[in-house]
Amino acid sequence: MNFPAELKYTKDHEWIRVEGSEAHVGITDFAQRELGDIVYVDVTTVNSSVAEGEVFGTVEAVKTVSDLFMPVAGKILEVNPKLDQSPELVNTDPYGDGWLVKVSLEGDANSASLLSADEYKVQIGL
Repeated sequence: MNFPAELKYTKDHEWIRVEGSEAHVGITDFAQRELGDIVYVDVTTVNSSVAEGEVFGTVEAVKTVSDLFMPVAGKILEVNPKLDQSPELVNTDPYGDGWLVKVSLEGDANSASLLSADEYKVQIGL
């Protein structure tokens, strides 16, 4: 499994890549493997502010639906448009083309609840 060191991770298996005052959010390689084949991503919070830890959408796999939790407080600017036609990108490229949302940060992006790649590996038992 892959866990890029430049990203931060949550205990709920989301990742965040901060770029200035904005960030991309997705689910981890571990999460997509646990879920199985992703068939649909549902984010209804575009243009809404979402608090850290709040649900911002769901990801649907063949056998389950899982909530998506916001790693830091932010306003959801955009849902990855590629996921409408190709939700499987979450499985094949979770840290690249499979990102879920782009957010405008509201506050500190260095939340104490975020984990480094090494801390996340410990969290999932690797």
